[in-house]
Amino acid sequence: MSTPSPLVLEFATIEDLPAITELWFTVFSNPGMRKLFPDTPGTREWFTKANHTDMLTKPYQKYIKIIDPNTKDAQGQARIVAYAKWDLAMPEERGARFPPWHGDMPGQDCDGFFGAVTYCVTVPLLTPWIDLDMLGTHPDYRCRGAGSMLVRWGCEIADREAVGAYIDASKAGALLYAKHGFVDRSDPARPSDVASMARG
Repeated sequence: MSTPSPLVLEFATIEDLPAITELWFTVFSNPGMRKLFPDTPGTREWFTKANHTDMLTKPYQKYIKIIDPNTKDAQGQARIVAYAKWDLAMPEERGARFPPWHGDMPGQDCDGFFGAVTYCVTVPLLTPWIDLDMLGTHPDYRCRGAGSMLVRWGCEIADREAVGAYIDASKAGALLYAKHGFVDRSDPARPSDVASMARG
């Protein structure tokens, strides 16, 4: 049996956004997320535009991708198999996480969900922290180290800058982050399918 080819980490570009949108809708397809982000052309366009705006206007948000150099997409480019968005700004500098919701999306439900899960920790984080805003790996490439590469990229910056790191993780993904020193700091009085995890 042949050994899979090594995966490569690179910065994502504007040209990668359609592939990132496709990857996101493939990865985050559970019923709860699909209710908030229905897979419609309008929602996909909203998602792509939101990331486009962030790339152009928020230099502290770093989009990184993992590619499989030996597998090409429909455009002949190396396939993007995972990506992450790290927000390197401090919390008070970040501003709104999302633009106004698209009409295809249930705005009140989105407000309720994202307002409830963000930074729901048992005690305040004592140090400044950077935020792992998004991470997704294509199902075909799980357990090949792509997620760890993306997490480690930001953790190395956090260690160098002597700051913490934070992520609202799915319960299924929590083990990945625990391997890199994140601890579930969720408030037990507020049960959720999301693990509020902090490091440092």
